[in-house]
Amino acid sequence: MLKFKKFFGSLFSILQKVGQSFMFPIAILPIAGLLLGVGASFSNPEMINSYNLNNILGSGTFWNSVFVVMRETGSIIFDNLPVIFAMGVAIGMASKEKSTVAISAFMSFVIMHKTISCLLELHGRFAPGVLREGSIDYACGIKTLEMGVFGGIIVGLLVSYLHNKFYKIKLPSIISFFSGVKFVPIISCLCHIILGIIMYFIWPCVQTGMYNLGKLVTASNYFGTFVYGIIERALIPFGLHHVFYTPFWQTALGGAEIIDGRYVTGALKIFFAELASPNISRFSIGAARFMSGKFPFMIFGLPAAALAMYHTANSDKKKIVGGLLLSAAITSILTGITEPIEFTFLFVAPVLYAIHCVFAGISFMLMHIFKITVGMTFSGGFIDLLLFGILQGNSKTNWMYIIPIGLVYSVIYYFLFKFVIIKFNLKTPGREDKNQESKLYTKKDFQISKNTTLKNIVDGLGGIDNISDLDCCATRLRITVNQEDKVNKEILETTGCSAVIQSGTGVQIVFGPQVSNIKSELDEYIELVSKT
Repeated sequence: MLKFKKFFGSLFSILQKVGQSFMFPIAILPIAGLLLGVGASFSNPEMINSYNLNNILGSGTFWNSVFVVMRETGSIIFDNLPVIFAMGVAIGMASKEKSTVAISAFMSFVIMHKTISCLLELHGRFAPGVLREGSIDYACGIKTLEMGVFGGIIVGLLVSYLHNKFYKIKLPSIISFFSGVKFVPIISCLCHIILGIIMYFIWPCVQTGMYNLGKLVTASNYFGTFVYGIIERALIPFGLHHVFYTPFWQTALGGAEIIDGRYVTGALKIFFAELASPNISRFSIGAARFMSGKFPFMIFGLPAAALAMYHTANSDKKKIVGGLLLSAAITSILTGITEPIEFTFLFVAPVLYAIHCVFAGISFMLMHIFKITVGMTFSGGFIDLLLFGILQGNSKTNWMYIIPIGLVYSVIYYFLFKFVIIKFNLKTPGREDKNQESKLYTKKDFQISKNTTLKNIVDGLGGIDNISDLDCCATRLRITVNQEDKVNKEILETTGCSAVIQSGTGVQIVFGPQVSNIKSELDEYIELVSKT
């Protein structure tokens, strides 16, 4: 049992680091989506003709040129996501000297694919009918096997492993110039030639397996969409949701479509290929089923749950609770960042989170049933709804159905959460015992106690020497410690965080959207303390 616990803790720590390494490439999707969404909308011939805007937006006009450039610059980011993932994962998984690992990742990525391309050419496998349709694509201009972001992730993981192992290496004096970080690109290039040879033989089998699994997911229809929605939300507390949904968004698990003569796989890639195409009259529900379900509960449901928690709070604490919940609700509505609300009730009333996960699954299923095809870049907030639903038109997306479904969700979330909170006397924010200090902090309180908070974070993690790796995602610090038994959750819970999650050497501290600032301040604090 102890060995199993240690194994699970180590696995959690690794998956936590992999998940957080996805945040860099995922973080650039909103700007890419903004460029592509606005550009594609206002350069689309159908939209221009429908609203008689040829004089302003027609071909050859100044504004048409502007929007075409926006569309193409946004599209190029999505076309090159595999190499972006390779560099992002390598940077995220590198323990030190992160700034030098990106060049190794890029070189390794192109070398691996060029190796595969050469072998395909030498063995005549580019000929039509030799490989499954869609098996061949371009990566950084190289005609190669279609590996998608999986190829980038594999490269990023291997490069980061080699980097962590060799960035301090000392070579004999005669070749000492290549010691340290200079050795990493050398060993990475050699290893990825070997990896390219291995991938040439095994990746076609992997492709076949993924396509068959994708067909199984598609065949599961509404029930599969329901289960997907539940699992996606259920993994939020563990920070592993990125690991779960990325394969659906970026690989054949999320479907395959032929768009403008090009074979495209992955829900997100399909949606944005359709968005950039002037020949698409309706977006694919097969792709959107893995995205659209977030809008009803992020824009309508969770803010209503926040209102229910506010109305059930004790009168003397409503002022304190109200500011926090209002800020979290607005954040959820506009951006789709929901963790501040979810973690507010997750650890004081887990039953509410379980209910929320079920309704998230139902939301995904309803979007599938009503054929709502609104895509997204980051999350299901109003900004993405505007760009990829409203601006694209109801005929392409059925976005108008989101409003009545969302309003129903508001009513259900409000009254159900209010009933459960009162019925079972759940200690949601503002309902703590009188002798129990509230853990909700205003911005002013946080600023006053900032240095104390930073010290408590370090102390709670067992001191600076016990911190092996420190990073953050959208709402939480993600830390790997050397010795798990030195972590003190009681100290960490005094820092104003919403929750502390530990599994083995992996620790997550949930602060909300301000976490990136806390992480920067913590880096500076650790550097300052280390020097004294």
